[in-house]
Amino acid sequence: MSTQFLGLLALYLAILFAVAPFLGRYIRRAMEDGACKLTAWGRPLERALYKLAGVRADAEMGWKQYTVAVLAFNLLGVVAVYALQRFQGYLPLNPQGFGAVTPDSAFNTAISFVTNTNWQGYAGESTMSYLTQMLALTVQNFVSAATGIAVVFALIRGFARQSRATIGNFWVDMTRSTLYVLMPIATVIALALVSQGVIQNFDSYKEVSLVTPVEYSQPKVDAAGQPVVDAQGKPVTEDLKTDKQTLAMGPVASQEAIKMLGTNGGGFFNANSAHPYENPNALTNLIEMLAIFLIPAALCFTFGEMVKDRRQGVAVLAAMTVIFVAMACVASMSELQANGALADLPVDHAVSALQAGGNMEGKETRFGIAASALFATITTAASCGAVNAMHDSFTAIGGLVPMLLMQLGEVVFGGVGSGLYGMLVYAVLAVFIAGLMIGRTPEYLGKKIEAYEMKMTAVAILVTPLLVLVGASIAVMTEAGRAGVFNPGTHGFSEILYALSSAANNNGSAFAGLSANTPFYNTLLAAAMWFGRFWIIIPVLALAGSLAAKKRLAVTGGTMPTHGALFVVLLVGSVLLVGALTYVPALALGPVAEQLQGAVTAIAK
Repeated sequence: MSTQFLGLLALYLAILFAVAPFLGRYIRRAMEDGACKLTAWGRPLERALYKLAGVRADAEMGWKQYTVAVLAFNLLGVVAVYALQRFQGYLPLNPQGFGAVTPDSAFNTAISFVTNTNWQGYAGESTMSYLTQMLALTVQNFVSAATGIAVVFALIRGFARQSRATIGNFWVDMTRSTLYVLMPIATVIALALVSQGVIQNFDSYKEVSLVTPVEYSQPKVDAAGQPVVDAQGKPVTEDLKTDKQTLAMGPVASQEAIKMLGTNGGGFFNANSAHPYENPNALTNLIEMLAIFLIPAALCFTFGEMVKDRRQGVAVLAAMTVIFVAMACVASMSELQANGALADLPVDHAVSALQAGGNMEGKETRFGIAASALFATITTAASCGAVNAMHDSFTAIGGLVPMLLMQLGEVVFGGVGSGLYGMLVYAVLAVFIAGLMIGRTPEYLGKKIEAYEMKMTAVAILVTPLLVLVGASIAVMTEAGRAGVFNPGTHGFSEILYALSSAANNNGSAFAGLSANTPFYNTLLAAAMWFGRFWIIIPVLALAGSLAAKKRLAVTGGTMPTHGALFVVLLVGSVLLVGALTYVPALALGPVAEQLQGAVTAIAK
């Protein structure tokens, strides 16, 4: 492990933990009692929006009504995003004259951005008009993140309240989280990015001549967008040459800010945060990494304040941090080693030079190994999915880290709102396990955990593994699924497993190397994204409603403390145990087998 990486990690955590407590307190005030000078400017606008929409801010909802509101709002979002893509050729702010997005790609993208996944099977700069980027994608970056914040507040109210039939008002929670939390912070981040060179304009694309022509190859596709394969079933590639380069323009900074802050992921450009127009330098790289964890970390302090015991929030944050730091160190150590898959190349091969100081394959020289490994860990610990390096080119174990972080349920900081409510579900599981061990009815924050709560917990935890493993099985068993794999053997399986893990856990990053913009993968991944989002939200809201209706139990000598080191260890163990038991067989067929193959190749050489 390098000193550079440890220094960067320490700097990152120091800034994050310095800001998070203050932001957490602000979020609580902005969302709950409103007694905050910083939100006074928006109260007239807030009241006007409620009046326009016919919403009574003082009318709270039970969990079923809250759930219906969540689903109805997000279904409407799917329709709107789909329609904007299909009709973008007839709409303004389209200087490149892009036509309609294909039906299956538009469907996949609509589900993707509504579910806070932002999986992109297309190149944004060559597919989406400026209007679609702003009105469809950027708007959903705000409201999908706001949905996550709303749901976690509903769950926290379930713990904080007693003998209540309501858990809040979804429309109020949505409005306040967008108006007072996401928009102001995103504006500040966007201005900071613009100051460092991230573009923000409506210019037409610029075509420039290259000093030296470039030759490259790419997978060949047919008229339907399906990969072309030869008689042996192997993908066919075509060699191309160009002496021109098109420089894409557009409103990038505004989308970049909220894609990071809202843990949405995706990007204006296909190269994502490896593109110099999205992420020009080391400072913007640090800003973007901080933006990803900023609200998830702050919400832990919000949780502690709302249950009137800040130690509870600190304990949850500590569990997240322990897992994150361990995973980041493993990723860094793995990437500082040469890639075993390249061991059979000639010593004088150009790629061998890239391995001298570690695995630089697929990484931006502007950031190097340390910043790339940390970024990869952050973006997959949170359900962000933005990338500044090609995860497909990581070493086998380096690639296993982001994959496993997603498979843990995106609870290690996780998405905005979704990470905390996922971790609180694991906290319920942890106290249940502890109760079984000591023969006592489990309690968490004074609420008795009974059969109904455990059923909802089980559903919330098991949904994503079911989607990932069944989806990956379907992909490897069908011809359409296998046709999209351009890398044979274990790595090809890893690419499929990563794609389903990313979709079902609403991350959005990709290993690449998988031709996913096909009717088969667009449909399969869309289903994984939708059910991976809302089959968790529904039981979480049911859990919130059940807990809110319960009375708070008095603390006794037999009550297990849930704010100390013992509980942190128990919580970390519950997260790792469930993830390990669920995915070990699949990981053994993918990155673990690939690591062993690389080791054997290196020894043989």
